[in-house]
Amino acid sequence: MKYLISGGGTGGHIYPALAILDEIKTKDPEAEFLYVGRRQGLEKELAQRAGYAYKAVRIKGLPRRLNLDSLKTAIALFQGIHDARKIIKDFKPDIVIGTGGYVSFPAVFVAQQKGIPTVLQEANAFPGKVNRILSKKADGIALAFEEAKNRLKSADKAFISGNPIRPEFLSVDKKSARQKFSIKEGEKLILSFGGSGGQESINDALIEIFQKPLKEDYRFIHITGRDYYQEFLDQIKEKNIKLTDQVTILDYSHQIPDLLGAADVAILSSSAISLAEVACVGLASILIPKTYTADNHQEYNARAFESAGASLLILEKDLNGQKLIQAISSIVDDQEKMQKMAKCAKILSKPNSTKDIVENIFRLLREKNDR
Repeated sequence: MKYLISGGGTGGHIYPALAILDEIKTKDPEAEFLYVGRRQGLEKELAQRAGYAYKAVRIKGLPRRLNLDSLKTAIALFQGIHDARKIIKDFKPDIVIGTGGYVSFPAVFVAQQKGIPTVLQEANAFPGKVNRILSKKADGIALAFEEAKNRLKSADKAFISGNPIRPEFLSVDKKSARQKFSIKEGEKLILSFGGSGGQESINDALIEIFQKPLKEDYRFIHITGRDYYQEFLDQIKEKNIKLTDQVTILDYSHQIPDLLGAADVAILSSSAISLAEVACVGLASILIPKTYTADNHQEYNARAFESAGASLLILEKDLNGQKLIQAISSIVDDQEKMQKMAKCAKILSKPNSTKDIVENIFRLLREKNDR
């Protein structure tokens, strides 16, 4: 069998794609795989790092209104569809899987036009624009949230699976993870990151926190995002902040499973995939949803975790260093509260989500072959 998958822009679209491919590979070791994404994007780096063949399409996003920029994106969209036609003609996939982001549109759209089975994976309670458009002709739609059904064209094709996560999250050992990052006994590790691209509001709040002395038993690992890394370091220098060995600053990390496993609390935006990962390892969290996401879906994701008792929610408009350090202290300085939040997070976990999605993909392929 030949499997083509496409999704990109952020880790929230890429990591589920890789998790699905890895699971298919365990069940169908003779399969051929192809990842389709942008010419220069995070999906290219991660897909090739995972050992998957990669082809690029020209794409700049779906046009929303008529102006010069929308004309350029419309031209790029047609170019992307042209690229996808050639890729699909050459590769001849048996099925095409889309995990969201505008980059997934050309490959899934062309596959649907050619009658090739397609499966969509939607991570959020409010489906993205691309998946809303493509859902009408999709053969299967894997959803993480029941309420997402009401916002799709073909709800009868949908099934609730949870969000696919990489198998590394299922086998994280807290003790060994803490040893990897030299976390001492009694230290409280606070991990902060704003998704694969970073989050400026979290960065700014951490800058405020680092201007004052930290509690002796606090240890911070903060991931700025590559685009913000130099700016973050410049601010540290400009404000004459003297960082001690209590603070580690990274631009990006491929070790998120171990970092989450080692942490006592995580500070993050509310992308659905990050929340699924936090739930899988059973970790208390402070959620700061990004306000500029489509349909404000991150806030809805965050409120679901807050309602379940797994997280504290701070809106970006209310975020500052003082409020964030108070939230951190309220969790890590209260062992009972921290453990209760971690247990609530674990209850939200769906460890079999990737297997469920792959089983449905195989079911569609069997149905295709039986026709």
